[in-house]
Amino acid sequence: MTESPLDPQITIGIRRDRLPRHIAVIMDGNGRWAQARGLPRIKGHERGAENVRAVVTHCARLGIEALTLYSFSTDNWKRPQEEVEFLMELYSLYLVAERETIMSNNVRFLHLGRREGLPSRVLDRMDETVALSRSNTGLRLSLALNYGSREEIVDATRTLARAVLAGVLLPNDIDEEHIAGALYSAGLPDPDLLIRTANERRLSNFLLWQISYAEIHICENLWPDFGLDQLNGALRDYASRERRFGAVPIQPSD
Repeated sequence: MTESPLDPQITIGIRRDRLPRHIAVIMDGNGRWAQARGLPRIKGHERGAENVRAVVTHCARLGIEALTLYSFSTDNWKRPQEEVEFLMELYSLYLVAERETIMSNNVRFLHLGRREGLPSRVLDRMDETVALSRSNTGLRLSLALNYGSREEIVDATRTLARAVLAGVLLPNDIDEEHIAGALYSAGLPDPDLLIRTANERRLSNFLLWQISYAEIHICENLWPDFGLDQLNGALRDYASRERRFGAVPIQPSD
């Protein structure tokens, strides 16, 4: 059963044309949430994964075009092996368990990041979910898994270099559009709104090219405590901003 769409004007007091097209989220604080409750860090990751469902469903029902979640960075392999192995198993289970949510909300699932290094069980479940949702036309949900923005830019540069060596692209013809088209996020609009939880104020190697003009919203809540009230608050904050894009402001119409 497909979830009914929401009218943002009624639901959160924002006109639809004032909503961001693309929201990117750095989901921070799972481990601290668990430790504050005397629980092992993996319990925080479990609770954080459960929290994703409500956020995805809400964004889909509001008509948000794209949502990108920073789930596991290339630097996260440095964490304790037990925690990493648990996260890989959690992703494998999540990619199956959330298919009903994805399909009932017309969500198209995508992966951003390097495939190399991910366990075969995660890649298999991920590929299955991508294929299952390929024809969906609503929210595009991107999971940044084994992702690093510097690595993404390096990979894009290698792709363009191979095109030059093959004689299908001249060096002087390379522009921003070519670079954007070689990134993992090719085809997605750049994020309008970047949300980071846990009151952290770092970009952490996330979408460095794509967030050049994104509005940044810092939330004090740890990710497992980030609910729809906090998401709606971030959307209201975004709607109140005057976006300049390095030049003149874009004024909202009456």
